[in-house]
Amino acid sequence: MTFTRYAIYYVPPKQAEWSRFASSWLGWDLHEGQPLDHPTGTDLDVAAIAEVPRKYGLHATIKPPFRLAAGMSADGLADRFADFAAQTAPVTLEGLSLTRLGRFLALCPTGDQLALNRLAFNCVRDLDEFRAPASTAELEKRRAGGLSAAQEQALVSWGYPYVGDSFRFHITLSGKRPKAELPAIEAFLQERLLPEIPTPLVIDDLALVGEDSNGRFHLIHRQALSG
Repeated sequence: MTFTRYAIYYVPPKQAEWSRFASSWLGWDLHEGQPLDHPTGTDLDVAAIAEVPRKYGLHATIKPPFRLAAGMSADGLADRFADFAAQTAPVTLEGLSLTRLGRFLALCPTGDQLALNRLAFNCVRDLDEFRAPASTAELEKRRAGGLSAAQEQALVSWGYPYVGDSFRFHITLSGKRPKAELPAIEAFLQERLLPEIPTPLVIDDLALVGEDSNGRFHLIHRQALSG
C-alpha cells in the first residue's frame, strides 16, 4: 500500500481489553486497516461522536503526520525508526484519566510526564530529516487558531506547533461536542473503558503508521523501546 503521510504513534496493544473496546468506540482498527462495529448497550450516537478521530485510530501522537522529504524513502524511515526505538527506554505512566480538552474528550496521563515528554521531543527531532517542509497553506492553517511565541517557533522548526513545552500526550476519543452532551459520554466511558486501563501504564513500544489515500491510518511497523 502506498501512503501519503507517515507518523509515529503510541498504539495500545491490540490484545488488551481496553484497547479493543476503545478501537471499537472509534470504529477503526489501525492494526488490520479495517472498520469496526461500535459498542452496543448505549443510546449515544457513537458514530457521530467518534467521526473526527476515527480515521486516525486509537493512538497518541508522538511525531505528527508528515510527508516524506525529497530523496527520502519509506524503507529508510523504517530503518531510522528502528534505530531510534533501539536507543530509547520504555516510559512508565502512573495511569490515564478521561479529560476534557475544550469540548473534546481524551485519555491523558496522570503523574510525572517528564520522561514521556522527552521521548516525544527526541522522536520529533531525530526523525526530522525525513519530514518534507510544511506548505504555506499548512502553516497558515495552524496559525489560524492563534499560537504562542513558543508554538510559533516549534511550527517553524518542526512543522507542528505542539512540540517541546507545548506537547501534551493524549488519546483522542471524540470530536468537538456540545457541552451538554459531554457528561453522558463521560459517564459511559468512565464505566466501560476506564476500569480496563492498567495502572501503571507502560509505554514499551511505538508504531510507524501511514495514511492511505482515503485519509485512514494503518500500522506499518511496531518497534519495542529497548534502549
